[in-house]
Amino acid sequence: MTAAAPEEERGAAGSEGGRSAPPSGRPESGGRRTDPGSGLTRAYLFAQRAARALVRGAHTNWRRSLHLRVISTTLVLSLLVMAGLGYVLISQVRSGLLDAKIGTAVNDHRAGLNYALAELQENETGDRDRLMYNIANELADRSGDTGLYGVVILPSVDDELGWVGEKLEEAPDKKLEDSVPERLIDQIRDSMGDQQYHTYARIQSDTDGTEDPALVVGAELTHAYELYYVFPLQHEQEILDLVQRTVALVGTLLVILLGLIAYVVTRQVVTPIRSAAQSAERLAAGDLSERMTVQGEDDLARLAVSFNDMAGTLQEKIQELEELSKLQRQFVSDVSHELRTPLTTIKMAGDLLFDDRDELEPAMRRSVELLQSQVERFEELLADLLEISRHDAGAATLGIEPSDIRDAVMKAVGDAEQIAEKRGIKVIMRLPADPCVAEYDPRRINRILRNLVVNAIEHSEGRDVVVTAAGDRDAVAVAVRDYGVGLKEGEEHLCFDRFWRADPARVRTTGGTGLGLSIAKEDATLHGGWLQAWGMPGQGSQFRLSLPRHAETELRGSPLPLVPPEFSLGRAYPREGEDTT
Repeated sequence: MTAAAPEEERGAAGSEGGRSAPPSGRPESGGRRTDPGSGLTRAYLFAQRAARALVRGAHTNWRRSLHLRVISTTLVLSLLVMAGLGYVLISQVRSGLLDAKIGTAVNDHRAGLNYALAELQENETGDRDRLMYNIANELADRSGDTGLYGVVILPSVDDELGWVGEKLEEAPDKKLEDSVPERLIDQIRDSMGDQQYHTYARIQSDTDGTEDPALVVGAELTHAYELYYVFPLQHEQEILDLVQRTVALVGTLLVILLGLIAYVVTRQVVTPIRSAAQSAERLAAGDLSERMTVQGEDDLARLAVSFNDMAGTLQEKIQELEELSKLQRQFVSDVSHELRTPLTTIKMAGDLLFDDRDELEPAMRRSVELLQSQVERFEELLADLLEISRHDAGAATLGIEPSDIRDAVMKAVGDAEQIAEKRGIKVIMRLPADPCVAEYDPRRINRILRNLVVNAIEHSEGRDVVVTAAGDRDAVAVAVRDYGVGLKEGEEHLCFDRFWRADPARVRTTGGTGLGLSIAKEDATLHGGWLQAWGMPGQGSQFRLSLPRHAETELRGSPLPLVPPEFSLGRAYPREGEDTT
């Protein structure tokens, strides 16, 4: 493979027309080579995304589904309980089996030890090796046809062979001489007398190399020999494995059964709750005729009855409020229309008197001027009442046309110029160089901006007013900032209520009906825009109007911040000459 790369490079360099020839034995694929690792990378990324999506889906279902949480919790707790009970049960069974086996093994070993000692006393002379061999085989024969244990006699002197007695027809491949642990041998040799010791070990097989558990019991036979009994624990291990499988099977079935029980019980509770939630959602959406189905006489049935009673009461109250609101709107509209005729007559008479005020006495002249101003204010109030009634009735319409928001700002500032000059206030405009065209109703937007500018002048406490306009790809915005009395906490929402005033004791110098900001809020909402307020006591306030570029589109953000930028610098007022845009 190391020679293939140079051949490909030579083939690429020597091909005609600047086109590289494909390597020998490989199909041409449009002049591109496929990286073998790229497929693995894509598969890994796909698996990673799939795993993340699975985790997110499981987490979402866990948060949203009470049914799933109850069942999952029941399964987990049941599994933990069954695991704990199974562990205790298996531990008890294992302890009982081993204790019984140890008792039997010690008794058998004691009997074999006594027999071996008796044989040694009767045959003190003779071939010692032959005697030990016979004793080992005799003791092994006593284990019965099943070969319950094997017998090992080891000399106390190292590097000497011992004697093994076992049922060869039962375990011909077991290496009993290697199954006696060294720790047990050392423990017996360090002891005094014929005290018995036991420990656990492994019996290794010559055929397949497997190791079976075993119990080894040993004691000193004479000063020169030690007697060991090796008891296989295969039968006990089989019993323990059977108990473990039985516990695992019963535990699994019990956990599944508890899960099914939890599913059925939870479903009986969750289904009515879901039905109640759906009914509440439809009721909140305006379907006042929505009612729950009542089944039975239990707690859930009483919940359904209470819900239906509540829904019926709400429907009655809402209908009463709708009728009352309809009558109020109709009354306001009728009164506004009916007052227009006498107001027109009064205004005509007042205009005549106002035109000839110079010929009147000073006291009469002042009365005529007050009459003229109050008639004009009364006319504005009637116009605002009519506009509010249109919004309440849902009859307000928009005359949408593409317009530059900068023109609306300049017109609003121009309309309020005389008021600002009287109070010695300078209105500063910060307008972008590029057009900020949006689709809106110029009449309503001009009214909003004029109202915001006049209110800023009214509450600026003699300081300048800053009007800023900006636009981005999706929206345009205008912010009107003053440095006057400001707003207290919570008043940024109350200021849009009808006839609300921040300071009732404050004397109005520019008139006003108390409906301007309410109408402005309704006009902004009608455009799908926002009209928001910010303020701090003694730090001034800022009102921001945000409109979408295109009508019938959702407004997701504003090009201007609601909180003035100078507050992010830790100062209440901008420094002289500082640009706060």
